[in-house]
Amino acid sequence: MYDSHRAAILRFLRARTRDAAEAEDVLQELWIRLREVRSGPIANARAYVFQMANNLVLDRERERRRRQLRDRAWTEQAHTILQAADGDPQAVDPGRTPEELLSATQECNRLLQAIQGLPEAARRAFCLHKLEELSHAQVAARLGISRSGVEKHIALAMKHLRRALLDCGPDAPPSSTTDGRKTS
Repeated sequence: MYDSHRAAILRFLRARTRDAAEAEDVLQELWIRLREVRSGPIANARAYVFQMANNLVLDRERERRRRQLRDRAWTEQAHTILQAADGDPQAVDPGRTPEELLSATQECNRLLQAIQGLPEAARRAFCLHKLEELSHAQVAARLGISRSGVEKHIALAMKHLRRALLDCGPDAPPSSTTDGRKTS
């Protein structure tokens, strides 16, 4: 079924995603999902496959929107923290205590150190996407890598940064250097 309708499915996905590379990615994901389907007879297999393809596109779009909202909130928070750390009085929330401001400054410093500690490719992809606000496709074009490569670099960076930020705060254990020594 997949093989006989592959070209039509790909055209459908290109029209839905408006991106040839993403359409190919969705097509590959569809193929994997179809191989895992263990159901009884399907009355209209063609409609079933196209509906699966459409659902995959919708799932990716929902995930992209969630990621954008999460990233936008994270970026706004990071900018506020950076402005407060630079002494911008408009960035300082009057309802925050000095301890909260100190904690935010320490979190910002930890974040900056974590960004600097990223592997080179992950750091470049992260900075282009988050700081210069380029899309994954634009980052891929600039770095000369695939879009999925960009996504992997950014996922690695986000995992690294989340881990670094989990260690922030007044109750956080001292961080370790790369050679295992504790820092304060």
